[in-house]
Parts: sequence; structure tokens; C-alpha cells
Amino acid sequence: MTDSPSLTDRVVIAVREGIRDKRFVPEETYSVYRLAELLGVSRSPVREAMLKLAEAGLVEIARNRGFRVVLPAPRDVAEIFAVRLALEPTAARRAAERAVDLATPFAALDRAAEADDHEAFWVADRAWHDVVLRGSGNGRAADIVASLRATTALLGPPTRRSLTDVRDEHRPVVAATLAGDPDAAETAMRDHLIRTGRLLVAQVAGVPPADPVVARVWEEVVGSPADPGRTFQTLIACPTAHPTLTENARHIEELDGPGGR
Repeated sequence: MTDSPSLTDRVVIAVREGIRDKRFVPEETYSVYRLAELLGVSRSPVREAMLKLAEAGLVEIARNRGFRVVLPAPRDVAEIFAVRLALEPTAARRAAERAVDLATPFAALDRAAEADDHEAFWVADRAWHDVVLRGSGNGRAADIVASLRATTALLGPPTRRSLTDVRDEHRPVVAATLAGDPDAAETAMRDHLIRTGRLLVAQVAGVPPADPVVARVWEEVVGSPADPGRTFQTLIACPTAHPTLTENARHIEELDGPGGR
């Protein structure tokens, strides 16, 4: 048995990296034929990858032309953090109840922050959150969060915070777990995610964090800490208008149109 990614997954990874590195940009239309040529694969895995990326809301299939990159909008970011807030604070509570070792992965985060090593820091950050989720006993939640973070990673890290600032937001979760205090662990994780989420919403909207636009989007999607039950009620009542998987599948054979780059 092998853990090597399939051709389709390799295309998904390549396109995600291309979006992150701004080699694939929203203003352009790309054809499946040319992308397959660029990646050295057949068109079938590229078509399948486009379906996956379209389902994730990262590309839009342009009928008879190809596909276009769609970067997350402020509401998309808020929805992602609404889901994370439904999963990770509870996971932090269970990690504290189970006395999960969060100090060891935190040490890697700390070293990277002190060295101002951005690449190592964000690798360690993802690993730390993964330990929290898997340590809580929910591997599926860990997979969901990893997928959501792959989307927000395309936007770059939230601005206005140093690596040491971000590290220090993790420290209370570690301390609460070591102290066996589930309430404090849950609260600290929630505070960390709210701060990060609101900063990313502001970053994508191109406004300061205190701008009313940020508060409005956050309230509409996530709700207030006093009303956590609104999270999924709002998501279900007002879903983002991405094309459906059925609609994308209907057009998938038309991706090789002449207009693509």
C-alpha cells in the first residue's frame, strides 16, 4: 500500500500552490489542455482536479472556455472560521481532559517564532492544531480543518501580527492543558480563532480590523460568542452561492475551449 498522491491529487496540489504563488490569478482563464501540458499529465486527472477545486470554491468553470481562479471572499473566510470554531474549541477541551501533550509540538512553534522562520512556523502551527484535533479523538475533524486551512493559506498569513504574537495566542491553550483545565483550554482556543478569523476577514476585505464591514460579516456568519448556536444556522440559511457539483460536472467536458490560457 502506498500513501503517494494520485495524479488528480497532484494536480490539485499544483494548482493550489500556483494560486498561492500567484502563478494562477483570478483575471485569467486557463484551459485544461494547456494545464495538462504544463503539468505533464493527461486531461482526465486535470478535469477531475477541477471538479474538486470547484467544489472547494477555489475555481469557477467557464463554460466552453476553461476555468478561472476564485479567491475566498470575506464571507468565505468567515464561513471557514465558523466551522473551525464549531470544532476546535471543543477539541481543545477534550485534549485538556485527556491530558494530550501539546507542549512538544508547541516547542517547535516557539523555536520557529524566535528564529523568525515563517515557513517553519506555519508548518509547526498546522501540526500543533492537528495534534489538538487528533488528540481529542476526532481524526475526521482534523481532516476537515486541514482542508479549510489549505484554502485560507492561499491568502497568506494574517497581517498585523508577528510570529511571536501568534505563538503567544497558543500558549494559554498549552498551559490550560497542562493544568488540566478544560474550560480555560476551550476559551483560549476560541479567542485565538476569533482573533485570527477577524484579521483575515479584514485582510481579504482590504479594510482595518476595526472597520464596521468586518463586524457585520462576522456577526452575519459566525454570530457572537454569547450565541454560538448561530454558527451553523446561519451557514445553512444563507449558503454561499458557489456553483453546485452537478452544474460543474455538466460543464466538465467543455473545459478545453479555445479561450483558455
